[in-house]
Amino acid sequence: MNNELIDPLSSVLFIPHGAGPLPLLGDKDHQTMIDFLKQLTPTLGQPSVILVVSAHWEEEEATITSGESPSIIYDYGGFPDEAYTIKYPVPGEPVLANKIHNLLRENNIKSRLDDQRGFDHGLFVPLKIMFPDASIPCVQLSLVKGLDPETHIKIGKALTGLRKEKILIIGSGFSFHNLRAFFSRSTDQADTKNLAFEDWLIDTCTNDNLSTIDRETRLIEWSKAPFARYCHPREEHLLPLHVCYGMSSSAAELVFDGKISGKKTSAFLW
Repeated sequence: MNNELIDPLSSVLFIPHGAGPLPLLGDKDHQTMIDFLKQLTPTLGQPSVILVVSAHWEEEEATITSGESPSIIYDYGGFPDEAYTIKYPVPGEPVLANKIHNLLRENNIKSRLDDQRGFDHGLFVPLKIMFPDASIPCVQLSLVKGLDPETHIKIGKALTGLRKEKILIIGSGFSFHNLRAFFSRSTDQADTKNLAFEDWLIDTCTNDNLSTIDRETRLIEWSKAPFARYCHPREEHLLPLHVCYGMSSSAAELVFDGKISGKKTSAFLW
């Protein structure tokens, strides 16, 4: 990863957010992710607001949190009691929410504001690691039910104007998300299916020799990639990447290429 300061006006980042609250509970299998996020954050400058596209929110139309003080949603189960007392009292940003709403409507994308919904762990888990003082206002954007990849690229394209402002955009998901494979993993051998898909994804996102059309076609037809449905039986954790790509339509920089809970996963920066 390049350690030079990145212009916060143009930072678009796709990251893994880990398994539920485990990164905040001292889980050793998430330490490489925690270290990565902590090391990356100083290179991002100081954004005035953060927009997070979370894998853990799906609506019939693109929906934006517009409350001034969103609550925390503990959208997970089966963890120790401390997982349900995590605090991240970050303010919302209704002005940005309205701007996103208007940009989507101007591009004929159905959207709505939601001033009641709180922030799920796709937001508060990585941001508590990256910006622990919870002082930067946040807005969260949903995925759209049906999980059509082209739709999510179009959402990103509609929001490209945000890159001219002092906003950090984060796609919070996971480049590998097969829960059964996580729980049944063997520590003694590499998961060749996982590795094959990651190699495809890294090439698709970072290869400067790919044309814009070829890169976009690959992402739209991602399910044709090697072992795609093994790595993503359901694609909600991949599609925040499509929104991020749509905002840039260019090759990304690979900023994380490590293991989380024994599986190789990636993060990309535009």
